[in-house]
Amino acid sequence: MPRASGRILVVDDNKVIRQLIRVNLELEGFEVVTAADGAECLEVVHQVRPDAVTLDVVMPCLDGIRTAARLRADPRTRDLPLAIISACTQAEVDAGFEAGADAYLSKPFEPADLVALVRRLVEGKGKRRGSRPKRESRGSSAAQAESAG
Repeated sequence: MPRASGRILVVDDNKVIRQLIRVNLELEGFEVVTAADGAECLEVVHQVRPDAVTLDVVMPCLDGIRTAARLRADPRTRDLPLAIISACTQAEVDAGFEAGADAYLSKPFEPADLVALVRRLVEGKGKRRGSRPKRESRGSSAAQAESAG
């Protein structure tokens, strides 16, 4: 499979998880920038100009769901592909999609699933302007797609 390209902003309060995601994406050719919580994400997103963002849900200061909502409310980031990567409840997954997340990957995850998800987000970036894409929910074993809206 060809090496990927694109800049990914990885947002997670757990340093080990940030590093795990970073290493797996960098091995595939992605450039990775990290943030420790949603507040830091919002501070750096305009300088970093990522092609996609991964968000944990439970974080101090500003959680992933509220971060997703703020990114969607900002005209500069409203079309930015967002994935929730978290070990959260179905209600939190639903809240993430309501806030504007495009995809969900449950923790723990297989590195190949992470890479495939991020590739799809980056490759679909140019197609999303002005329209919401399909929402994608991915567990550790199987993928399910559902239509947005």
